[in-house]
Amino acid sequence: GAPMNTPLLPYLCLAGAVLLWGTSFVAMKFALLGFAPMAVVWMRMALASALMALFWSRIPRAGRQPGDVRWLLLVCLFQPCLYFLLEGFAVSLTTSSQAGMISALVPLLVAAGAWVFLRERLSPRTILGIAVSMAGVVWLSLSGRAQENAPNPALGNMLELGAMGCAAGYMLVVKHLSSRYNSWHLTGLQAFSGARFLQPGALATEPGWLADPAAAFSAVPRDSWLAVAYLGGVVTLAAFGLYHKAVACLSSAQAAASINLVPLVAVLAGWQMLGEALA
Repeated sequence: GAPMNTPLLPYLCLAGAVLLWGTSFVAMKFALLGFAPMAVVWMRMALASALMALFWSRIPRAGRQPGDVRWLLLVCLFQPCLYFLLEGFAVSLTTSSQAGMISALVPLLVAAGAWVFLRERLSPRTILGIAVSMAGVVWLSLSGRAQENAPNPALGNMLELGAMGCAAGYMLVVKHLSSRYNSWHLTGLQAFSGARFLQPGALATEPGWLADPAAAFSAVPRDSWLAVAYLGGVVTLAAFGLYHKAVACLSSAQAAASINLVPLVAVLAGWQMLGEALA
């Protein structure tokens, strides 16, 4: 993406992405009232793809370099393919508040990944932070009680941890590409690949779509349709677009640190809209 002129703009973009990602946990809960997890993540990618296709021809193409294809494939595999596969099931098993809290691990996982793959030094404080955070995830998983909308918090939290590992990998790779790829170009590639990758799973978990689509779709509550529209039309496009825009101007560590605010948004939204307790 092109550099931004004001120092404030990248941070505003990050704030917008954090707000959208934080509220996506609650939206996912509403969507799951009417659809299977795989169906929700496929529909949000399909809707985002349809919207991207409308102006795809106007998006500037990058100065692609030899070897970029594998990096682009890795971005799409991490986020959305594996990330949504893991998180779709995670949010159906744990509370949106706990899933949101686990997302706070992303900055630490990014730091660990930068140490392993980019040979960046890890400070003792960061190492301690990683250890404490991992202990926190274990504590959350062991203390989480099964609730009506969270039947297996321990498994859900482990799947969410896997999703966060994918998110960290995505952030490291997208930083590598952000200097020469337009932010909407990357967002579009993610949406198209996600829709293609997740389609078989969506059809497998929603057999009624093929057998009797009229009956299957008419039985879905209106709130679930609205949640899917919000996830696909707003969160997927806007959050990724804003994040890609910001990461072109900030370090990957700065951008990843903002993810610490996602749990706060997720917990407040879960409490306000779903009446969720923390554990």
